[in-house]
Amino acid sequence: MADTNHIKHVASPLARQTLLDSNLTRPVAGKKPIRILPWLQVVKIGGRSIMDRGAEAILPIVDELRALLPEHRLLILTGAGVRARHLYSVALDLGLPVGSLAPLAASEAGQNGHILATMLAPEGVSYVEKPTVANQLAIHLSAARAVVASAFPPYHNHEFPGARLPPHRCDVGAFLLADALGAAGLTIVEDVDGVYSADPNGPGGDKAKLIAETSYADLAKHNGTLPLDRALFDVMANARHIERVQVVNGLKSGKLTAALRGQHVGTLIKTGA
Repeated sequence: MADTNHIKHVASPLARQTLLDSNLTRPVAGKKPIRILPWLQVVKIGGRSIMDRGAEAILPIVDELRALLPEHRLLILTGAGVRARHLYSVALDLGLPVGSLAPLAASEAGQNGHILATMLAPEGVSYVEKPTVANQLAIHLSAARAVVASAFPPYHNHEFPGARLPPHRCDVGAFLLADALGAAGLTIVEDVDGVYSADPNGPGGDKAKLIAETSYADLAKHNGTLPLDRALFDVMANARHIERVQVVNGLKSGKLTAALRGQHVGTLIKTGA
């Protein structure tokens, strides 16, 4: 009878390495990963900038998304709005930790997603939760041309405790998903034409200039108000697939359509990919 009690070794280049040392893991992990859904377009719809404006802003976006369905397969992600800011205020007064604030704000982003998905339901579009996006997105997009989900990243109780407010919010979540899926592109829909040299809606906004093209590194040094979460730039530095992101004005009909067709109609942000 053959001896089956001896130890078996599995050959692996990582077997004798610490996974915390990037210099040691680079020969294995440095290869460009496979794009899972290279035909997917990810669209992030702003919560405060679009959804909070009600029918005046939502209905034209819904019509534009509906018209885009024959051209693209879409993952539509919704952000949190003013209700999340009220939630933050109450939670901070109660002394809740950042890990408790994150899932509460994520639920508000999900409510916006349910609204948008309901408007697109006649086209077979539905709202899906994060586990479904992670595990079953492909089959949903085989049944329908688009799905809607929350843009909030699922850090939740594991959110980084370095600040009172969750640093990783909807812009970060949208980018992480788009890059992890190897999507064709990410378009962020806001209520301004793109990123400006200063806040166009603030004091002296008439002197603000639109920045047509920039990089994550330059925006990280920007001292003024930005329409994007600053934690996004840290994530962009480590991008593997998404080479650039475009920020467009969702209040101007046709801008989103043009962006998805490859036109430069807002601010293009180069990543570290």
